[in-house]
Amino acid sequence: MAVGYLYDVVIDCPEPGVLAEFYVKVVGGEIADTSPDWVTLRMPSGARVSFQQVDDYSAPQWPGQEHPQQIHFDVMVTDLDESEPLVLALGAKLLHVKNSGCRVYADPAGHPFCLVTS
Repeated sequence: MAVGYLYDVVIDCPEPGVLAEFYVKVVGGEIADTSPDWVTLRMPSGARVSFQQVDDYSAPQWPGQEHPQQIHFDVMVTDLDESEPLVLALGAKLLHVKNSGCRVYADPAGHPFCLVTS
């Protein structure tokens, strides 16, 4: 049984609104949940892609590894306290408690992901 479900894919960028507008034109959907440093694109299917502002952003350079791809998953769970031991047992490491509804972890390869509650 899975710990939660994929809620959001979050992409680091210098200007979230600009990138969200680009992807609306590429894949459709509508812009929601906007702030100066965060914009969410919602698809009719319910899928979400969010764009997060990063200071001193450095663009990925594919296929090289000097500037790797910058993306992470948000996983929706019903209870952070119940879900945390499950992901830790799978090999995750707690990196940061962002707020009462979000905790940031690293997967076994070091990629960040978040457990979030609604």
